Amino acid sequence: MTYPDLHPEFRDRAEKLLGPKGFRTDDETRDAVSAPWRGTYQGHTPLVARPNSTEMCAAFVRLCAEYGVAVTPQGGNTGLVDAGTPHGEVTLSMGRMTEVRAVDAINNSLTIEAGAPLVRAQEAADQHNRLFPLSLGSEGTATIGGLISTNAGGVAVLRYGMMRDLLLGLEVVLANGEIWDGLSGLRKNNTGYDLKHVFAGAEGTLGIITAATLKLFPKVAKSTAWISCETAQHVVDLLALVRDHAGDTVTSFEMIPANAIEMICAENLAIRDPNPSPLAWRVLCEISMAREDHAREVLETALAAAFEHGLASDAVIAENLTQARSFWTIRETIPLSKRAYGTAVNHDVSVPVSHIPDFLAQTETEICNAFPGSEIIAFGHVGDGNLHYSACEPKSATMPVLANHERAITDIVHRQAMSHDGSISAEHGVGRLKRDELASLRSPAATQAMKAIKRALDPQGLMNPNRVVSMD
Repeated sequence: MTYPDLHPEFRDRAEKLLGPKGFRTDDETRDAVSAPWRGTYQGHTPLVARPNSTEMCAAFVRLCAEYGVAVTPQGGNTGLVDAGTPHGEVTLSMGRMTEVRAVDAINNSLTIEAGAPLVRAQEAADQHNRLFPLSLGSEGTATIGGLISTNAGGVAVLRYGMMRDLLLGLEVVLANGEIWDGLSGLRKNNTGYDLKHVFAGAEGTLGIITAATLKLFPKVAKSTAWISCETAQHVVDLLALVRDHAGDTVTSFEMIPANAIEMICAENLAIRDPNPSPLAWRVLCEISMAREDHAREVLETALAAAFEHGLASDAVIAENLTQARSFWTIRETIPLSKRAYGTAVNHDVSVPVSHIPDFLAQTETEICNAFPGSEIIAFGHVGDGNLHYSACEPKSATMPVLANHERAITDIVHRQAMSHDGSISAEHGVGRLKRDELASLRSPAATQAMKAIKRALDPQGLMNPNRVVSMD
């Protein structure tokens, strides 16, 4: 099998360098990496390179630089913004670099290779009586390198921050094939530019992350509540009240609309609302402390105050881990359950927490005026202002209504987010999907600075080209 877009000499040298397990050109392997797990985008690649060490990865990148071959790095292929799907580039898969290199429990740090799934970091920390707190629905598939490259968020950002906040050090193969060894467990290191933060969130456009040193934390006990609220304003005010009582021990605070609960229960009869209510909103709140009884006591006190102030009408506190997990199953099932509506125009936006009620009300009004009957599913991480906002087909529609109007709906959602001092990309990244729109929204100074960094670190433009920032 030959590929005219790859120089025969490059192909031969790459095959010799990578070996039979690392050099893959069969249709099955190439097809598997050419579309994300949801099948949202379709790409193509002539070659899948699967190095098993940083040195092999660096040698392959040097080879690509020598022949001017563009590279798209890929981890678990769970992205949502067309950042890791190859569009003619060689695919550099990190699937063979999955080792936990070191755990330093005294220093509360863990060094792990970029191809390891998130769950491996969680398990390695747990084995040393420590916690790695990043948590999201795709943690069994999403890889450490991909999570760093997109600066992933998840459900515990309120207490622990984004992936960038959980980084101590990185190991990166630069665009010229040199290796930057920045794997450090130091928390204080004022020696110039903090390079790790340049690569975090860069989506593979500046280099290939091969390993990372991550922050660990003491293990905690959790108390989890499922709360019913009447309005979005009550949800936001409830967050403030709970934090007044619990401080930074509030780990998660998720808002879920009642129509999402109905949607999930209709599709999966094994799932039910833990505390049925006619009210419009549910809150999934989790407090974590050293002892479970302390966490529960604080949560109960906060909820008593919430009832007194009319911010919540009812609540259920999980009696055990199994019940708590059943609460989280509902939250994590929402993204896939939207398939029942047919077309769902999805968005990942953020606004200041205080703006959430107005953003929700004004955006829904504008969409429903333009497309009557649209069903809005808006849920997400209230504590950091990140909302996953979907406009779904009207239940009464006999033919698709929204399918031909995705751009118009997205324009409404993004314009509303920006009018509320928000962002059109909260935790999913930029990729190709939002690159051009963001270029029109961010300041020219910011765009020029990003282009300057890209040119300096990747002068040939071979690292995941056409993502994040255009070089045209």
